[in-house]
Amino acid sequence: MLDSLGMFDAALGLPEQVRDAAAAAATVEGLPSAEGLTSVLVMGMGGSGIGGDVTAAVAGPTSCLPVMVSKHYECPGFVGPDTLVVAISFSGNTEETLSALGGAVEAGAREVVMASGGKLAALAADVGAPLVPVDASIPMPRAGIGAVSVPTLVVLERMGLLDGASAWIDAAVVQLQRRRDELSTADNPARTLARHLGRTLPIVYGGGAVGETAAWRWKGQFNENPKIASFANRIPELTHNEICGWGQHGDVTRQVFSLVLLRHAFEDPQVSRRFALVEEISEEVLAGVHTVQAEGEGRLAQLMDLVLFGDMVTLYQCEAEGIDPGPVPILDDIKRTLAGPA
Repeated sequence: MLDSLGMFDAALGLPEQVRDAAAAAATVEGLPSAEGLTSVLVMGMGGSGIGGDVTAAVAGPTSCLPVMVSKHYECPGFVGPDTLVVAISFSGNTEETLSALGGAVEAGAREVVMASGGKLAALAADVGAPLVPVDASIPMPRAGIGAVSVPTLVVLERMGLLDGASAWIDAAVVQLQRRRDELSTADNPARTLARHLGRTLPIVYGGGAVGETAAWRWKGQFNENPKIASFANRIPELTHNEICGWGQHGDVTRQVFSLVLLRHAFEDPQVSRRFALVEEISEEVLAGVHTVQAEGEGRLAQLMDLVLFGDMVTLYQCEAEGIDPGPVPILDDIKRTLAGPA
């Protein structure tokens, strides 16, 4: 298949990526003191920013502090000396993250930086913030979800703000290895789902923080790998608004859209009931409704399991359509344009 950047190999290497990222974060020196901290904020965009979403989804339920995510140029007003800010940029040159981190430094926050180099690494050196290295050999930021997600969990655990992260990571590696073996076969569930989706536009629904994060990851991967429009939403929120939108135009929507439901073991019982209602309501007005069930022990394992499954679905779509999944020229054009004179 056409795969100039090795995105297939990168996806299938996720178990090792998670393991290696955890090991690298475990040796970083100079972490800030946790004394007096009242909040944790993770900054990042796109394939780097998803690391913050994973952290919030996995750590949020048990962390002793609120874990929040910011994907903007601005640093939130609450940030100050009692905030731990983790700034993530695969390249180290993401302008939104650089801007927001600059605001955090001015506000006196305690910083940890995660990057493969670039301006963000230089800023970390200037302000004395510890730098968690990101493996620069990973072909694209979105192929490095383990590398930009797991280190923050390790850092929080080492600072005494989170219990159990090491065990979660070990369980995730085990599940990712198991899922990789399944999805590497000639006729596997991810390839089958890619075939069923065909040329319809996928809408991805997830429930709770784990499912929502996975749904947004699938959406982004559909956008960047096979370069198709895709949409995501979360249950229960969508059952208060979006579900009404399937009330008309079924003759159109059943030709255009497919629905993918991402399920996991940590859904609230009422969320599970809402999933059943959404499927019942939607099946007659969409080209198909497909369910993917997460496996593994713990939130991180199940979230990463859904990530790997979705990555492979999008890569199999590329294979079927003869699309190179790696390059994203339109994003490169946007960055070049913004880097020039206003």
